[in-house]
Amino acid sequence: MKRSILLVLCILAHTQLFAQSANDIVKRSEDLLKGKSSYGTFHMMIETPDFTRSMEMETWWVGNDKALIVVTAPRREAGNKTLKVNDELWMYLRNTETTIKIPPSMMLQSWNGSDFTNDDLVRESSLIDDYTMKIAAEEIVDGMNAWKIELIPKPDAPVVWGRILSWIRTEGYLPVRAEYYDESNARVRTMIYSEYKKMGGRMIPAKWMMVNDQKPGHRTTFEFKSVTFDAPISNRIFSFQELEKGKTR
Repeated sequence: MKRSILLVLCILAHTQLFAQSANDIVKRSEDLLKGKSSYGTFHMMIETPDFTRSMEMETWWVGNDKALIVVTAPRREAGNKTLKVNDELWMYLRNTETTIKIPPSMMLQSWNGSDFTNDDLVRESSLIDDYTMKIAAEEIVDGMNAWKIELIPKPDAPVVWGRILSWIRTEGYLPVRAEYYDESNARVRTMIYSEYKKMGGRMIPAKWMMVNDQKPGHRTTFEFKSVTFDAPISNRIFSFQELEKGKTR
């Protein structure tokens, strides 16, 4: 009798896992990492076979539409800023005191010399809008159950990826891994999440590593030093006045 009850409970739990839609799972995972708003500081390390470069940054986000990222170190780059408002991106370069709007032709270029692109900042918020999603499988990743979700771009969606595979833990909706493929189904890069810890009142991956699968030895790692979620952030933060703050008038 006990064995029958246990079997029924296991079947119900398995059914419940797949009862959720892929869209719901991805959205819950994204909301976990961002909240309604967030403020944080992080360290970025760029590694190649020829050099290693590190930067310290401060960032403000409101939802998926507004962001300001400020370089705080090293000294020669401190004060450089990136502003995102909806689907538009601007960069302020402190040394030359110039503000540049990033045109569509530059969207696939590297952001701050990293393995991330300008397009990542603009498009990262539009997975739900731009992709059709399905749960492809449930797998064990690093000893934990995870949904394997396949994302295929919708017709005419303004995206560069032919397919994305994303692994999200069934417990806590924590992201584990994401693989990005081009239109010929070649894997271009892989995002690996690790060092899960409680920050800002919630469990999140404190370390994000983007590996360039087409350039061996190239990778970029983000490590969060601090983060606060859902605190009020003034719209002034996302203005040109703030972007060019410190500019000699």
